[in-house]
Amino acid sequence: MVSIETSICGVRLVNPTVLASGIVGVSGAALVFAAKNGAGAVVSKSIGPREREGHNNPVLVEFEGGFLNAVGLPNSGVENTIDEIKFAIKHSASPVIASIFGGTKEEFGLVAERISEAKPPLIEVNLSCPNTASDFGMPFALSSKDAAEVISIVKDNTKIPVIAKLAPNVPSIKEIAKAVADAGADAISAINTMPGMVIDIKTSKPVLHNKEGGVSGPALKPIAMKCVYDIYESVDIPIIGIGGVTYGKDAVELAMAGACAVQIGTGIYYRGIEIFKKVSEEIKEFLQEHGYDKLEDIIGIAHDE
Repeated sequence: MVSIETSICGVRLVNPTVLASGIVGVSGAALVFAAKNGAGAVVSKSIGPREREGHNNPVLVEFEGGFLNAVGLPNSGVENTIDEIKFAIKHSASPVIASIFGGTKEEFGLVAERISEAKPPLIEVNLSCPNTASDFGMPFALSSKDAAEVISIVKDNTKIPVIAKLAPNVPSIKEIAKAVADAGADAISAINTMPGMVIDIKTSKPVLHNKEGGVSGPALKPIAMKCVYDIYESVDIPIIGIGGVTYGKDAVELAMAGACAVQIGTGIYYRGIEIFKKVSEEIKEFLQEHGYDKLEDIIGIAHDE
């Protein structure tokens, strides 16, 4: 029997599909719903230090290569969200990964400390939201120094393994991956969405209220592939691939580039909440057809000479 089990920092996943952050809502029940529908793990919507409204509508537009979104990280703040995370952890059969963000480096530490009380098995540090800048004007993921400092502060405030979520729009993702790994990151998620814009030619204005947003879906996959490939050659910690996973072959490609698991977000719009089960079955079929015994056999094989 072919095995598609995997693990992230010692946390076991029955399959490598993971619900990406911010896709099915903010409630613990929504996370449990995704787990019941086959997700090997689920990531919460990013949680900040205080309540945040996010951007005005329109915040989402479809284009020929996927979606462009600028939701703006709306959330009710860590104090009002921690019970939802606890609910999800209690009722989900799959691991629940808590995603956090802050406007300052210190706020990341405060949120990490508080959310750790819910005891999620992993914390994903959202360094890289492309349409919500830090208090100093740009995402922390765009600077190896700033990204490393955030991870170091988070590590000082939790004993839970930490995943650094990186951005694609940087001169060298290898450099930033090394920096966060050296600062103590236990794993890396790659990548967040890519900044982009869609203009309505009838109004001569950007469609989104925020003007720019993050590109997700199939158009993002080649960029994610290159980033995962580069990170795999740079650090020796687990990588979670994110970007355009819609079918099993997409997950297989990212695994071959070096990912031990893949997050799925926009794909839900194309194939429904059953996508986790569908992609898992398609991965199994590929492994069987090509003579592999387990998922681990293909992780990083695109690097073999």
